[in-house]
Amino acid sequence: MKVIVLGGAGDMGSRAVEDLAMSEGVRRVTIADRNVAAAREIAAKLSGQEAGVDVRQVDANNHDELVEAMRGYDVAASALGPFYLFEAKMVRAAIEAGVHYASICDEWQAARTVIDQFDEEARRRGITVITGLGTSPGLSNVGVRYLTQGMDRVRRAEVCIYQPLNAGGGEAVVRHMLHIISGEVVAWRGGEWVMVPACSEERTVEFPRFGPIKVWNMGHSEPETIPRFIPGVEEVNFFMGFGRGASLFIRPARWGLFASERARRSVARVVSFIERIGPAEEPAEGAVRIDVWGEVSGEEVHRLACGIGQMREATGLSLSVGTLMLARGELLTEEGGVYGPEACLDPRTFITRLSGKGVKAYGDLAMTQPIA
Repeated sequence: MKVIVLGGAGDMGSRAVEDLAMSEGVRRVTIADRNVAAAREIAAKLSGQEAGVDVRQVDANNHDELVEAMRGYDVAASALGPFYLFEAKMVRAAIEAGVHYASICDEWQAARTVIDQFDEEARRRGITVITGLGTSPGLSNVGVRYLTQGMDRVRRAEVCIYQPLNAGGGEAVVRHMLHIISGEVVAWRGGEWVMVPACSEERTVEFPRFGPIKVWNMGHSEPETIPRFIPGVEEVNFFMGFGRGASLFIRPARWGLFASERARRSVARVVSFIERIGPAEEPAEGAVRIDVWGEVSGEEVHRLACGIGQMREATGLSLSVGTLMLARGELLTEEGGVYGPEACLDPRTFITRLSGKGVKAYGDLAMTQPIA
């Protein structure tokens, strides 16, 4: 199979490229990125792997160029963010090119847009699009699906993320972070979508290894997609915390200082510059916690899944594993359309394959009960 990875020279995209290049059945991986120099360095390091790795410069704002770049591949995978700017452009181009598509898109507006605007056309053309295939959303959504299996009633699903400010990811990640803590964000409550001011709700959550960390409601896509694909769920919430230094961003966000794209871009450039001139450090690990409450045979139940890891590793490998399942047709549906990963990826298969690559999930906060 042949795979093109948009944003493949970036932090998380390059991890997906590395894994795809070493995967059985992959003949060719193309790194599509505007940063050709970085892409060529990655390709050179991967020479001699299972697949041939080449480089293509692509302007993500040029529709015709995108379509031409994607055409002829089995799957287009995207790590090109921020996704509120690029996801709809990527999906439109993939459908026109006749190529299946998967991305790590992690913003609720972008997820809603591509599902509402492109699902019908994707179904008509037999193209499968999986939006939100990273750690969160992605592994988190599949984790919710896993935990709800066998429940007669799903009352509430909650995804909580600890992502330290030194987790890596570059300028696009900073712009994404400023975006999801600004304005109003979606939640699913009482069986309907409601809009809630970002960072207006806070709580302290116990995470594996890291202990109690303050988190706030933010604009990820779990509350947007999970109710669409897990019918009957009554409530879905998303919370994230940054640990030490969080107040430097949360307070200005509440004041509306990051509401404009211009402001987010300026702040992201400053933060990225500070990171570059500072001492080189290994990106810090974060954590995921997923809780589901429901009912089985008339009894109330609570189930939990959690794990820790670096953002690059967990997100890039989630994209790679899901992309391979999509390319091989290992899906829960044979019908084209736009899906969240919880709709079309078998949870046990996905979690087991990630576990084999070192991204492990546990059923307890002490991390003594591996899942899968």
